[in-house]
Amino acid sequence: MPSWQKIARRIRVPLGFVFAALFIWLAHPTWRSIILGSGIAVIGLFVRALASGHVRKNEQLTMTGPYAYTRNPLYLGSLILAFGFTLASRSWIIAAIAAAMLVIIYIPVIHSEEEFLRAHFAEFDDYCRNVPRLFPRLKLAQGSAGSFSAHLYWKHREYNAAVGAAAIIAVLVIKVLWFP
Repeated sequence: MPSWQKIARRIRVPLGFVFAALFIWLAHPTWRSIILGSGIAVIGLFVRALASGHVRKNEQLTMTGPYAYTRNPLYLGSLILAFGFTLASRSWIIAAIAAAMLVIIYIPVIHSEEEFLRAHFAEFDDYCRNVPRLFPRLKLAQGSAGSFSAHLYWKHREYNAAVGAAAIIAVLVIKVLWFP
């Protein structure tokens, strides 16, 4: 694995906390931007939750549920979340940082994870030929509906994304109320 991919994997979560602090400082929300951005963020949370309830990390190659449309529905959900909160923030600086993080951190992490999957699951190359990396296809593959597992959702602690999103919305509301 190239060294930057290893570094990106290690720093993505701590960098997320740094980004959250910058987000709070640089955001200039309005009620309208909070409502619009939060609505989009909820879609991202839904995509992440659905993906989390299908994936069996390191056990099997998941090709059901949202994984039948995109190989990276968790990252797609995060991208939608980021887009929603970027809109809510009304800050071009935040938008630029979020875009840079996608290119510099998350794309290398996605490539790193694909290398792992390719090495551990013989069917991964066929899956790659049929399912796009990030932006979903509109046609469902045959036999790929699968079923959502609440147990997996809780096992992967995906509820933390909802808790974090609620905290961000609360901070934006506080900024509108007390720091106009």
